Amino acid sequence: MKLAVVGGGSTYTPELIDGFARLRDELPLTEIALVDPDVHRLELVAGMARRMLARAGHPARVVATTSIEEGVAGAQAVLLQLRIGGQAARNVDETLPLECGCVGQETTGAGGLAKALRTVPVVLDIAEKVRRHAPDAWIVDFTNPVGIVTRALLEAGHRAIGLCNVAIGFQRRFAAKLGVAPERISLGHVGLNHLTWERAVHLDGVDVLPRLLESHGEEIAQDIGLTAGLIRRLGVVPSYYLRYFYEHDLVVEEQRSKPSRAAEVAAMEATLLEMYADPSVDTKPELLEKRGGAFYSEAAVALIASLLGDRGDTQVVNLRNDGTLPFLADDAVIEVPARITATGAAALPVDPVEPLFAGLVAHVTAYETLALEAALHGGEQRVSDALLAHPLIGQASLSDDLARRLIDANRQHLPWATT
Repeated sequence: MKLAVVGGGSTYTPELIDGFARLRDELPLTEIALVDPDVHRLELVAGMARRMLARAGHPARVVATTSIEEGVAGAQAVLLQLRIGGQAARNVDETLPLECGCVGQETTGAGGLAKALRTVPVVLDIAEKVRRHAPDAWIVDFTNPVGIVTRALLEAGHRAIGLCNVAIGFQRRFAAKLGVAPERISLGHVGLNHLTWERAVHLDGVDVLPRLLESHGEEIAQDIGLTAGLIRRLGVVPSYYLRYFYEHDLVVEEQRSKPSRAAEVAAMEATLLEMYADPSVDTKPELLEKRGGAFYSEAAVALIASLLGDRGDTQVVNLRNDGTLPFLADDAVIEVPARITATGAAALPVDPVEPLFAGLVAHVTAYETLALEAALHGGEQRVSDALLAHPLIGQASLSDDLARRLIDANRQHLPWATT
């Protein structure tokens, strides 16, 4: 069984390799192709991957290549984890909006739109190569903004599912607080990628969310950067990305007072790459846990194993709405629990979503529709319209100003903006 990882030179990749090694019975890989245009990083990460697999006694062969065609050829699954423009572009995503009084984040608000503009055309080009060289492969997208990128893939007719680690992270943390195995916990997870709420936490089928909020409300609130009072008022656990909406002005103030997350991650990456270059290092460094992507490997292994093994289990993924949330169009991409089989993902029924949450979901979905149009077709007016539709921006003069700034800052990654 061959798996290709596009963006395989990422410092994330050893997290994946660690999961592949530990969960070999679930996903019996024989070849892992790491694909990346950065030869230096690719060689370091591939060497690290080979040492980790050798230490674990895993028989899979690791192939490193800059060729997407070579990397994906014959693969049963292709995992996308790329970052166009690297941490330098991310730094702009996180700092430029702050100049206009808007939250600076790489997947939400203006920064998220900039990332979508850079990323969607590249991902679609990669997906076309997958279609030609591995026509039966599943594309699993971990590349942010996952909702918009997955929608682009699905609208282009690709066999694609979006994946995020927010839900599995909550599952693991809730299980730890309850002192039970994670497999006994399932979530009432609903919303869009990076805009979700846990409306139920089932332990062996019984909802224990009220009990969790009562006994661990302060800890949960601290984990997601919101107050325990707000969480108890809502009666749900919001994803930590909701902090950008519920505490926007406070977040902007905090972000202006400290270095960007991109700057922190760039420093971590430099250290990690030094570790990967050391031929004696053959286990996942502890520093990688601070890099982000916790439980990413477990989520990826579970999804790919279910797609290829027709397991019919339930996982939280990004997929077409198709009536699941009746207040959204069918072609919207939502993040909910779904049954995973060899034919793909089928969303499980969702209880009616409360207006307090549904309104924000509908608002951001409208933005995502316009963001995809801007990413596919370009143009300053489309970029400004998407910003105008975003609940964190939504002012005409601000949208126009931000559109010009985003385009100027990302011009080298936007072919339509260089002509």
